[in-house]
Amino acid sequence: MKKIIAFTFFALASAAALATLPPLPPEAQEAANLAKAKAAYGDRVGAYKLCLAQNKVADQFRMPGTPAPGACTAPPPFVAPVTAAAAPAPAAK
Repeated sequence: MKKIIAFTFFALASAAALATLPPLPPEAQEAANLAKAKAAYGDRVGAYKLCLAQNKVADQFRMPGTPAPGACTAPPPFVAPVTAAAAPAPAAK
């Protein structure tokens, strides 16, 4: 019972501490977005490599007359997300 009460107290205290943190500066937000995009791209590349490996193993054990495994689609090259600060603003005349 003491563990539950302690856990609840610390959970509420940490939630209150996180709620009072200021928002991230724009540079930190852009860095976080870039890291998130790189991680997502890495996941896609990993899934593609896994598909290739699975197809290679499936081809080794495939019985004659059975269909070949599905084709893997390669992910496009990595493109960094466009930021609002990097986009040029139209010139007003």
